[in-house]
Amino acid sequence: MSRALEVAGRLANDATDVITATAGRGAQPDPKDSPFDWVTDTDRILERHTRRVLTAEFPGIPVVGGEFGADHGADVAEYRWVVDPVDGTANYVAGVPWCAYSLALIDASGPVVGVVADPYRAQIYAAARGRGARANGKPITLTDRCGTAGAIVCTELTRKGVWPGMGQFIERAAAAHAGVRVLGSAALAIAQVALGHAAAAVLHSYREWDVAGSVALAIEAGAVVLDRHGEDTALPVDALLVAAPGVADEVLGWWRESVG
Repeated sequence: MSRALEVAGRLANDATDVITATAGRGAQPDPKDSPFDWVTDTDRILERHTRRVLTAEFPGIPVVGGEFGADHGADVAEYRWVVDPVDGTANYVAGVPWCAYSLALIDASGPVVGVVADPYRAQIYAAARGRGARANGKPITLTDRCGTAGAIVCTELTRKGVWPGMGQFIERAAAAHAGVRVLGSAALAIAQVALGHAAAAVLHSYREWDVAGSVALAIEAGAVVLDRHGEDTALPVDALLVAAPGVADEVLGWWRESVG
């Protein structure tokens, strides 16, 4: 586990250097379904670099990535690495300072090790199961909340845009005097909960590589992770809520009522 943390941290630092050096400087996206699903040369370069290093350092552990898919046997392996080289590519292309590099080692119970690079704030967030979470080496411990009034709640668009019930969810939050923010990076949305900046984050759909690193951070900081039915599970199948324990039920209620 210590070696996995060390190698993941080194890769996050490499990604920080590349992202800050190239963001918003003439990158040409290759549009797929929508501008929220762009792929750039930086995505491909960082994922290739990550795969080379992980294959050399941890032979036999498959890698699953946002750009090049899954290595053979990843679906049945005891451990697998999952990487999103640039989470928030549309922001990266535009030069909006909100994107991340996310890497996690996963087993059947969820993230074992997770690292998220927040390049624009020069922060590396890292966590390991049972060892806590850190931001640039300093321990992170979530301070619980007793209510959502005055709090920030994060969510994200799906690959196709607005998720069903999203408007109603925002209205429910506003009625409780909470503000909803859609900032363009699932990894950083969850990280804000771990850091205590946001009370909760709701992702109506996601891809494992987007969130596994920051879910590790949130769990080790003391947040709860629930599926859309309120079940406690580290990486739900298709949607998740990450929240300070004291507000999890309230935000889950907004979400479930909004989607019917």
